Amino acid sequence: MNRNIDYIIDEDSAGLRVEQFLRRKRYSGQNLSEIKRMPKSILVNGVHYYMRQELSKGDHLQVRICETKNSEKIPPTNLPLDIIYEDEDLLVLNKPAGMPIHPSLNNYTNSMANALAYYFQSQGKPFIFRCCNRLDRDTSGLTIVSKHLVSGSILSDMTKYREVHREYLAIARGSVTPSEGTIQAPLGRKGGTIIERTVDWEHGEDAVTHYKVVKEANGHSLVSLRLETGRTHQIRIHMKYLGYPLIGDYLYNPDMEYMTRQALHSHHMEFTHPITGEHMSFTAPLPEDMARVMQE
Repeated sequence: MNRNIDYIIDEDSAGLRVEQFLRRKRYSGQNLSEIKRMPKSILVNGVHYYMRQELSKGDHLQVRICETKNSEKIPPTNLPLDIIYEDEDLLVLNKPAGMPIHPSLNNYTNSMANALAYYFQSQGKPFIFRCCNRLDRDTSGLTIVSKHLVSGSILSDMTKYREVHREYLAIARGSVTPSEGTIQAPLGRKGGTIIERTVDWEHGEDAVTHYKVVKEANGHSLVSLRLETGRTHQIRIHMKYLGYPLIGDYLYNPDMEYMTRQALHSHHMEFTHPITGEHMSFTAPLPEDMARVMQE
């Protein structure tokens, strides 16, 4: 993917070397190493610069990203995509339930990554798959995909430091009590399985989930959940620990009367744009299968 990123050097940044300035913009060391290897990747006022050269106030710095490789082992597949937002640096997609994020042994051509490989191939553009918040196959909703190495690295860093704020919606049977609160229970692998996780007070990693009931109907509760941590299956296990497992969850609560997949949806997301600094906010409405359960 090709991308030119432009900066005007202000007084506070004058005197910095190019690499110092870009580090302050959250470029990683690996980013800088890869950009160095790209042809004429750093221009200042139209002149090629090296990373160690100094910048002056008013300089026009241009970073020219040129990626020519494609992700290996992701065959392009013509599948529908619900793209909520797209610019030169990232995409926000509303992933349907049942679609894996990336290919695996039994899902080699039907993932979101396959669909994106086809989407960019049809535009004649190379594409390396970099998903910044991965969802389980049967979880629907918002996810971010970066379009080049710099936005990918910064978004990964933002996720690590909890700067991407996510709200999920889930459905549990019964009236969740108390109606709001915080679940703090460490999570670890369950013995005898590589997939399942469990509450593990001795060896588990810290996990914190804030929840609030937003609606009750038809003997079910619609619950809003916000994560402080991003452990595997965190919401699914924490809700079970609370005593209100998600309906349709084949791993932790095979209650399939109303749904045949876990009733979990990535509903809302807010973050600062990794390149422009703009505030970004997105919402994906409740999918049909979950909305049907909550109809009054």
